[in-house]
Amino acid sequence: MIVDFANEVRDWIAQNLMRGVQPDAVARSLIDSKVEPDLAVAMVQAVSNALLYGDPMPEGKLTLGAPPPQYVSAPSSIGDASVLEVNGRKVPVLARLKRPLVALLGNVIDAGECRQLIDSARPRLEASTITDPITGLDRTADHRNSSGMFFRRGETPLITRIEQRVAELTGHPVENAEGLQILHYPQGTECAPHFDFLLPANEANKASIARSGQRVATIIMYLNEVDSGGETGFPHVGFSVLPRQGQALFFEYRNAQGRTDPMSLHSGARVLAGEKWIAVKWIREREFVPATA
Repeated sequence: MIVDFANEVRDWIAQNLMRGVQPDAVARSLIDSKVEPDLAVAMVQAVSNALLYGDPMPEGKLTLGAPPPQYVSAPSSIGDASVLEVNGRKVPVLARLKRPLVALLGNVIDAGECRQLIDSARPRLEASTITDPITGLDRTADHRNSSGMFFRRGETPLITRIEQRVAELTGHPVENAEGLQILHYPQGTECAPHFDFLLPANEANKASIARSGQRVATIIMYLNEVDSGGETGFPHVGFSVLPRQGQALFFEYRNAQGRTDPMSLHSGARVLAGEKWIAVKWIREREFVPATA
């Protein structure tokens, strides 16, 4: 059954979902506005699916009773070997998940490199920002209490070496990755559940996807030992990784059909004692082209 679905209503639903309003609360608001309950739920679900799976938004019409979208993980870009080797460095695969597609890697970065990254980043740290999902403008993140900075691609010999290592480990070219980001979480700070792929609900994200393609994978490198807390968690599957210096968490969230995986929702648990330092690389479908000023 096909029904009318005004784009203005669709966009209102999308904006509220992007602000973090729960889907059932959005549906209740529609019901309070005299929308039939089953139709209200279907409208919210259709918009939510489009945001989460990367499917096109409904355009003026909505098909009721359509099967829910399915996400099928692609084979991991790092392959199935239990130990990877990059320029003589043996990198053991310590754990895997099929969905979300996750691999925990050991011996990715050594203690000296970790110290150099922290020392180089510390003077340049600023309050972490995000792109506001409604305005597309950068603002201080309310779901993340960290401070951070970006290195330009190839900025130093150390950055070049790490970028090349990440490219060889993950099978994604150096030029497809955004600049290396360093994040610092002091005691008591955390990062709320979020996606790394870009939700194309504002012009800034649409423009970024047009320039460089969607984000397809993330690698998080742990730069220090955390006394307590600070785990990277995937709440949909109840899986978390303790930060251990030198290890890296690699996860992928876009398949061959161009869909993004909502199961890749992840968070950084509160740092209960000590501090946490991580280095993050976001990898795109094609060469990353930053926005011009």
